[in-house]
Amino acid sequence: MKQSVFITVLILVALVVSALIFYLVFGNAANFKSPEKLTPANIMGAIYLGGPVVVVLMTLSIMVITFTIERQLSLTKAKGKGAIEPFLKKVQLSLQDGNIEDAIALCDKQRGSIANIIKQGLERYQVLVPDNSIGADKRLEEVSRAIEEAMMLEVPLLEKNLVALSTIAAVSVLVGLFGTVIGMIRAFQALATAGTPNAAELSAGISEALINTAGGLFGAIVGTISYNFYVTKVGNITYMIDEASYNMLQILAIKSK
Repeated sequence: MKQSVFITVLILVALVVSALIFYLVFGNAANFKSPEKLTPANIMGAIYLGGPVVVVLMTLSIMVITFTIERQLSLTKAKGKGAIEPFLKKVQLSLQDGNIEDAIALCDKQRGSIANIIKQGLERYQVLVPDNSIGADKRLEEVSRAIEEAMMLEVPLLEKNLVALSTIAAVSVLVGLFGTVIGMIRAFQALATAGTPNAAELSAGISEALINTAGGLFGAIVGTISYNFYVTKVGNITYMIDEASYNMLQILAIKSK
């Protein structure tokens, strides 16, 4: 529910901001050589000739940049306060020495997704240790189940908004292509007029096509790079979670014998 509200608000805010920038900044009369706004005096005027489709492309660009920043902040937080490798090494040493409390304290200090998952398993193990009616194998099964439950909560948070990034990357190309086609239609209409073609209208149509193409490519490039980068990053974190969980279970299995 919160995620859908966030995306809805982001779309509305990005759309309003894009429209204001398009009409008030790019559409400013100072960016054109004539009052008809067909001959741009600078790059901002040329962008304005891209037409209303530019507003949609700007909205998509703002969204993809927002999701990129959000993923970076979230994944940085998921890694915890310090480097993961030294943290895992300290936890392993504590478990090998039988210091469950120290390992849990390290998790509290580190925080992040990996620390939360390991802590969940250690706390479950700590609860089951005093119960002599539970065998070692059953105890490890319960710990493994606790780790899986923790992963079901943490992993979706790591993957959040990745689908949005890939979707925006694909949609940006299509919207840019749509704007390109509209611009080419305007250019050919200018050529089809009787007599000498209007050079200003022909130029405006071509500018509209090229600006929308560039805008669509920008959203697609940023979205695709961000998606692939963060998918790889999430995959690395997930791999480290699996490795850390496996090592922890192996150490606990040896200590239980």
